[in-house]
Amino acid sequence: MSQHPPIHLKTYLMLAVMIVAGPLGNVLLGKGMKSIGAPVIWPLAGLIHTAGMILASGSIWLGIASLITFFVAYMLVLSWADYSFVQPASSLSYGVVALLGFLMLGERVSPLRWAGVAVICLGVFVVARTGPSTTRQGADASEQLQVTEHAQAAERV
Repeated sequence: MSQHPPIHLKTYLMLAVMIVAGPLGNVLLGKGMKSIGAPVIWPLAGLIHTAGMILASGSIWLGIASLITFFVAYMLVLSWADYSFVQPASSLSYGVVALLGFLMLGERVSPLRWAGVAVICLGVFVVARTGPSTTRQGADASEQLQVTEHAQAAERV
């Protein structure tokens, strides 16, 4: 069995931020837009009024802040671990989506939907058993090869 490099605490923390901040941002945006109602895009005065209502909504601004937080955490995690690890691991957010839909939006989540969420989460745990980064090992070997080739070229000169 091959040893995989350990996942650092910072990776787990940023994954947790992603798992919470993404769904929370989407729920807040949805809640804000539902409170505003259907946007009016014509005539121009209706569009300006709708834009003003959107810009004045605290839920929408909190949703935007939450989604920016998600995006920053996502970029950081992708710099530390493989995409093929990060994306499945972030699928735990589906559980958060169902929970927030139930708690914040008053949605009824059926037992079958909860079962589906549980299957997704089980898949995440299977993926988590693999190493978080396979590309770094390849990069290290490539860098070592370049250093060796550079040294050999310098000896020939």
